[in-house]
Amino acid sequence: MGPSVACLPDNDQTSLMSTTVLGLVRASHPEPAAAVTLVAGLLAVGVGHRPGGVAAVVLAVLASQLAVGWANDVLDADRDAAVGRTDKPIPAGAVARRTVAVGAVVAALATPVLGMVTNPMAALWVTVGLISALLYDWPLKSSPVSVLPYAVSFGSLPGFVVLALPGAPAPPVWLLAAGACLGAGAHFANVLPDLADDARTGVRGLPHRLGAAGSRAAAAVLLLAATGTLVFGPPGPPSAVGLAAVLAAVVVPPVSWYGGRAATRAGRRPVAAFRAVMLVALIDVVLLVTSGRVV
Repeated sequence: MGPSVACLPDNDQTSLMSTTVLGLVRASHPEPAAAVTLVAGLLAVGVGHRPGGVAAVVLAVLASQLAVGWANDVLDADRDAAVGRTDKPIPAGAVARRTVAVGAVVAALATPVLGMVTNPMAALWVTVGLISALLYDWPLKSSPVSVLPYAVSFGSLPGFVVLALPGAPAPPVWLLAAGACLGAGAHFANVLPDLADDARTGVRGLPHRLGAAGSRAAAAVLLLAATGTLVFGPPGPPSAVGLAAVLAAVVVPPVSWYGGRAATRAGRRPVAAFRAVMLVALIDVVLLVTSGRVV
């Protein structure tokens, strides 16, 4: 048996802790987690939160993203090992599956607590978004309604940010619809790099049933719908910035798919499509923040 952590020299303990922390960060899906948290923070600023409110929103959303990312890697560890996903920290041995599972539970429990810092209604919405996302991890990931958790979770995100304001004002329907469309588009784009691996391990969500071409088309239409809803949904005529955002939503997905093909030819994982979703989301939030037409 190897030495216990308590018996390791100080430098070995530090190295083990550093490796574990790095493994936890990698297992959290750091890129989308950071992007979604940034979007929430920008939106919080845009709707008029004070610094304390922005911090509460960011921490609650970050906790939910950590919970979902860690739960996903715990549940997918065997599948990832079966298809040789050495970029995943659990199959690669960078962090123990149990450690990631404990982190997921702690982050999930922290999410509603952090939401309660604002008000109970906002806490309810961020909790609904978390539960919906966890239901995607299991059991809806391999079902014909796999897109539904993405739509619910992304739709509830702007709702949480608005409801977290003092007085818990009702979020506009067009904002919730835009979030839902963006989330649904993210689902189709996110699955594209994994279609072949998923097929080998029996995952049959809606994108797998539509195929690569159908999923690309669905992602493009939904991203455009999300941006169009944000531009034309609020009262008043669309701004020049809004029309530019619509143009970006038209142009960015095809460019990203070209980048994805180039990555595939180079032997890299083609993640450009999902990054395109995050880029469009950031453009959309900047549009909202600069227009001041949310609440």
